[in-house]
Amino acid sequence: MDKPALPRIYLSPPHMSGEELEFVKNAFASNWIAPLGPQVDAFEREMAEYVGVSHAAALASGTAAIHLALRLIGAEAGDEVLCSTFTFSASANPILYEQARPVFIDCGATSWNIDPTLLREELDACARRGRLPRAVIVVDLYGEPADYHEIQEACSRYGVPIIEDAAEALGATYGKRRAGAHGHLGILSFNGNKIITTSGGGMLLSDNRQLIERARFLASQARDRAPHYQHSCLGFNYRMSNVLAAIGRGQLRALPQRIAARRRNFEFYSRELGEVPGIQFMPRQKLGNGNYWLTCITIDPAEFGATREEVRLMLEAHNVEARPVWKPLHMQPVFAGFRVRGGERSAAIFERGLCLPSGSNLSQGDLERISTLILAARQCAAAARL
Repeated sequence: MDKPALPRIYLSPPHMSGEELEFVKNAFASNWIAPLGPQVDAFEREMAEYVGVSHAAALASGTAAIHLALRLIGAEAGDEVLCSTFTFSASANPILYEQARPVFIDCGATSWNIDPTLLREELDACARRGRLPRAVIVVDLYGEPADYHEIQEACSRYGVPIIEDAAEALGATYGKRRAGAHGHLGILSFNGNKIITTSGGGMLLSDNRQLIERARFLASQARDRAPHYQHSCLGFNYRMSNVLAAIGRGQLRALPQRIAARRRNFEFYSRELGEVPGIQFMPRQKLGNGNYWLTCITIDPAEFGATREEVRLMLEAHNVEARPVWKPLHMQPVFAGFRVRGGERSAAIFERGLCLPSGSNLSQGDLERISTLILAARQCAAAARL
């Protein structure tokens, strides 16, 4: 008889604490099921307080938050917006929604986040042309905060606002501030694979009350104050529902435990794989602390004895999900033809980079199974080449 398949290990699955259900029951008992309601108001207050900003708007997704952020800073057709290239497409898609033009900036030599030196070079070049970008979208990649000291210095020289895409970095810190609090506007995501989830959802953050009030207005179909339905400008259906906000409130209370669990994953992988020839881990920010959302490695096939793809396929063959790192946006067909500064570093990382299973509910046995399979991949690769 065939052995039963081992349980699937996912890359970053949702992890419920149990508290979420009590908040959801409250939402049902109050009959606040439709969008908005007391759970949304409370979730906004609690998240703003946690991140350390004055105001927050709960939205349907992190992508919606970026879109509204661009609207709020006045992005228009033909404007340029600088953006990290080493990220998920949702970081830049809203630039195209507004018919603006993304300009992609490569990652640094010692960081997978946007390179402050390249950013400064691009801003200087834009100033010489007499056309500054409307904004810079900076991504905190895989839960690791970018170097905001250098980035803020470069942007403030020209008065260019920063939109901090902290979708993957809730709970991370840089200096004395949490991720989401370093830009003119910050965004969070609560997608199902994030460190906390509302099933689907996001948050727009700012110390500017007027911007957040405007965001709420635009996110609610831009309905004017009137007894009838009147609309004087284009709006969007971007608000979070009261039920999803209830889930988020329960999830937020478990965030410290979720960060600790993902850090334990990283520490285990580091012990088991850190000295293996050909394996290197994503660099960590010296001036802050990441939230360890995903543990990512690069694999040098000449030293390790197997390629990134051979390792991934070995894991998949044993019912373990791992994924290549983000394909840089300047290499994506949808963004073909847009300007990029650099690009070689992120392209090289993409060729060798792998995201390992990093869920906060991984067991010791799961972690041992994963690391054993990674090491076995090179033996299988060597045998296949004989």
